[in-house]
Amino acid sequence: MIEENFQNLLRRRHINIWIQGSRPRTLPAAIAPVLVATVAAGSQWRPLQAALALFVSLALQVGVNYSNDYSDGIRGTDDNRIGPTRLTASGLATAQAVKNAAFLSFGAASIAGLVLASLSSWWVILIGITSIAAAWGYTGGANPYGYKGLGEVSVFIFFGVVATVGTYYVQTLTITWLACAASVPMGALACALLAINNIRDRAQDVEVGKKTLAVRLGDRNSRLFLVVLLTSAYLFAALTLKPWALITVITLPLAVKISRAVLSGAVGRDLIPLLAKTGQLQLLFALTFALGLAL
Repeated sequence: MIEENFQNLLRRRHINIWIQGSRPRTLPAAIAPVLVATVAAGSQWRPLQAALALFVSLALQVGVNYSNDYSDGIRGTDDNRIGPTRLTASGLATAQAVKNAAFLSFGAASIAGLVLASLSSWWVILIGITSIAAAWGYTGGANPYGYKGLGEVSVFIFFGVVATVGTYYVQTLTITWLACAASVPMGALACALLAINNIRDRAQDVEVGKKTLAVRLGDRNSRLFLVVLLTSAYLFAALTLKPWALITVITLPLAVKISRAVLSGAVGRDLIPLLAKTGQLQLLFALTFALGLAL
């Protein structure tokens, strides 16, 4: 009985390690654009396509998180990381196991994407291939673009424009101004998650030669950039030309709180709670934005 309980404890710990490695706090970046695009589709929404789009988005987010863990881990750039525990760098899992987890996530996204393409347009396959290549190339391969300050650009494109407009398209088979305008707040808030992460790790990234946008901009400008990202989310919500979209101002106090904390010069571990708050902001913004589009 004791041995059985011990084995169960080990299994639970093993599962918890992999859940932690998937970085759950980043998942709002995958959920928010699908939610907003599905509501924007209105009477044309398709439950199956929406569910598949959500699965693909989540699988890609988890895949890129494991991929980053693996690539940064084998390069040694995570050895002195301040943030949440990394599986590869900490030795909680082997590099190969983490790489396999990334490929498994990408594989699951690919299978769901194929089904989604069969229900909408085969052009979706090309978008999926590009998305997976971008996810792996962020920190993987011989020339990762995330080390050149292009991470935010990629996040804006794939977790903003592609995720929102793509989800809208697979349900309606059209692309409208509403879908494009709605994609900007989603991309900006997804970028805000990465921006806080990079501000937190800026000093360590400088030491290992990882030139994120925060490193290139410098401490003060990278903090101002975060405020610009948060502000643009509210501005572009108004540009959807849907009056009720302004209901997103309900979430403004949280955005102001995050901005003040970042501008105050918070560093290191003090920024970790702000990462969670930014994820909360993105989800709450998406909920209110979706409500505004529905009214």
